[in-house]
Amino acid sequence: MSYDDTSAESLQVLCLRVTAEADPGALPRLLAHFQQLNVLPRRVTAEFGSDEVLHVRIDVAGVAEHRLGVLTAKMGQIPTVLSAYWHRL
Repeated sequence: MSYDDTSAESLQVLCLRVTAEADPGALPRLLAHFQQLNVLPRRVTAEFGSDEVLHVRIDVAGVAEHRLGVLTAKMGQIPTVLSAYWHRL
């Protein structure tokens, strides 16, 4: 994606939400999917909840909705992931 790309898809920010078991390797496993696509997320936040579940939010731009849907499905197959979904911001 070039910096002067003004297509609607490149400007759209999508948010991925994941809940996972409290495992030290959960966050690196999630972010590895973006590394494989050579995509740097705009924002990553992770919070350890009182219910011993890791809540992760990953905001990305320049990724097609279809591709993020496939990526979300792959993340949902990780054994420690309890749920994964995305939405538009």
